[in-house]
Amino acid sequence: MSFINYLSREINCKIVYYGPGLCGKTANLQYIYGKTNPGARGKMISLATETERTLFFDFLPLALGEIRGFKTRFHLYTVPGQVFYDASRKLILKGVDGVVFVADSQMARVEANLESLENLRNNLAEQGYSLDSLPFVIQYNKRDMPGILPIEELRAELNPTGVPDFEAVAPTGVGVFDTLKAVAKLVLTELKKAGG
Repeated sequence: MSFINYLSREINCKIVYYGPGLCGKTANLQYIYGKTNPGARGKMISLATETERTLFFDFLPLALGEIRGFKTRFHLYTVPGQVFYDASRKLILKGVDGVVFVADSQMARVEANLESLENLRNNLAEQGYSLDSLPFVIQYNKRDMPGILPIEELRAELNPTGVPDFEAVAPTGVGVFDTLKAVAKLVLTELKKAGG
């Protein structure tokens, strides 16, 4: 799980944005990166394949304070959406501290959302994690698109356990930081529990 760097007095936490292809994972990270103080963030790295890319960067949110004298640095990752890249997804989930599931709100994408959520559960289980015990939030993205499902229907399909969830329009930033703050808070709560 989280990695402690005693030299720099930082706790490094990994948050993975997971979801079907083209649901807005990349748009989330790009928005966060664009709005994060350049002095508090690392370089954004993009690993491109023919049809998808994996993005990641780290940042040090100064407003979150410290845990036992350590600053918290968050490493944000996206996974490729296509099932073809399942090995990459599994690799990116290694050592995960928190997960954001980005769902596509469009009616035509219900199956893709359900398949991706099941794939997330299976990939985590293979590594000895359970989605039910990890810090986990859901984002219903693309709320500005035509042909979207009502929030109640999305919740019934994707969030039967009632984890924190948020409506979003990632390219414009609606709901992006609410989602990130919620998962970061859950990760920090887990860290405090584990440490004390």
